[in-house]
Amino acid sequence: MAGILVAVFWAILVSFLAVVLVRLAQTLRATTRLVADVTEQAVPLLADASATVRSAQTQLDRVDAIATDVQEVTSNASALSTTVASTFGGPLVKVAAFGYGVRQAIGRRTGAEQEPARRAARRTVIVGRTVPPVRGGRRTGRNPRGPKD
Repeated sequence: MAGILVAVFWAILVSFLAVVLVRLAQTLRATTRLVADVTEQAVPLLADASATVRSAQTQLDRVDAIATDVQEVTSNASALSTTVASTFGGPLVKVAAFGYGVRQAIGRRTGAEQEPARRAARRTVIVGRTVPPVRGGRRTGRNPRGPKD
């Protein structure tokens, strides 16, 4: 009787191991298929990524060339502006100073004749009111608004 019990136990154990091995074989087949599919899809993706990186490198080279050209144009423009400023700057300042001096001289000459007319035409505006100018060009000690508080 003990022999039959051991034989049944071994039969159950072998059946259990057979089921486990069948499931393990199915899992290995599915894993093999998955790896094959990933490999099939990864190779074209890597080729596309490589082409994209090459294209990006080409564009970066072009941008670098453009940046170099812009730097050269900027330095040329700076040199040109320095040359123009040094060539025309001095004479223009002299002409402007001469013109200012002429205006001042003419203004002094005609200023004495026009001074009474300017004083009469000058008005001071305070919040929407026109106040007549002070007569005689001097201020008196009086307050035009009345006595101080």
